[in-house]
Amino acid sequence: MPQIHAARRALAQQRIAESGADGALITIPANVRYLSGLVSSNMAMLLPAEGPALLGTDFRYAETAERDCPDLEIEIERQLEPALASLAAGRGWRTLAFEAHQMTVEQHSVLAALPDSPRLVPLGHVIEELRAVKDETEIELLARACALTDEAFAVLLGAVQPGRTERELAIMIERTMVDLGAESAAFDTIVASGPNGAIPHHSPGDRVLQRGDLVTIDCGARHSGYHADMTRTVALGPPAPWQRDIYELVAAAQLAGIAAAVPGADVGAVDATARAMIAAAGHGDHFGHGLGHGVGLEVHEAPMLGPGRTGRLEDRVPVTVEPGIYLPGKGGVRIEDTLVVRAAGPEMLITTTKELLVL
Repeated sequence: MPQIHAARRALAQQRIAESGADGALITIPANVRYLSGLVSSNMAMLLPAEGPALLGTDFRYAETAERDCPDLEIEIERQLEPALASLAAGRGWRTLAFEAHQMTVEQHSVLAALPDSPRLVPLGHVIEELRAVKDETEIELLARACALTDEAFAVLLGAVQPGRTERELAIMIERTMVDLGAESAAFDTIVASGPNGAIPHHSPGDRVLQRGDLVTIDCGARHSGYHADMTRTVALGPPAPWQRDIYELVAAAQLAGIAAAVPGADVGAVDATARAMIAAAGHGDHFGHGLGHGVGLEVHEAPMLGPGRTGRLEDRVPVTVEPGIYLPGKGGVRIEDTLVVRAAGPEMLITTTKELLVL
């Protein structure tokens, strides 16, 4: 897909030129992959405001880079940041933009001390902003990741029963996703049972599931680098009235959040739509995280939906919508879907039912 990556670089170069920099040093792995197509644990890109880009990697990935990025000049080095910054200096660049939100102080000091080093200026989140709006090829890959997640969750449901441990179920769904064709799990699976459900990012442990538990399962598959994200809460046996009440409230808040996620919507306002419903029912203090986030080459990426967040949604932006209620010492509920913001209405990529499943 060299043409797709070339088009992405052209858009990035427009932004770099507008900033006044001679070029940019791109070091965030997901950003380099987005602009080049290379999959590597060590890579960086020197992207001029105008002209051909240079892709850096080390000896281990030399043949891969030549095969997968035939339209790019390849530089083989182990220490990429100083090597590419030196090349920028050799080309007479006076200003080099860099990803300040990722580069360490030590790395910056090394670059600044290079002979004839260009003036280093923060690039900002330029590439992440471009990545937020997906092309249809990316959406297809994300949809496949979500389909694998749905399939694996359906398989797992037969094993969610009293006597199983949280850790057993987490391992099982991750193995199932890979068996179905995923590259890997998109992130460490969360299985939180009973009172552990009050911990939004509980690490699955040896607690044995019991009748009467609510069990929250947060999982996702990764396919061709794209990450799915889904959460469902199920009941082991007939739910108690308080369990059904908070489940129905979270489900209603999630539907409201999904309906609000339209092109042009303010990200803070989308969050507030769902949050207000939960707060009005007296559970404002029991929903302490943001409503959702973008997904793509990273499982958490722009845009962020939450209090105090700024920006507006655009067409073809995949996001999660995931309200929750967490009652300390008792348990909790979270319902999460991955969807694509569309002008014609949200495109739901996760299709697992949101009805309360009683197992």
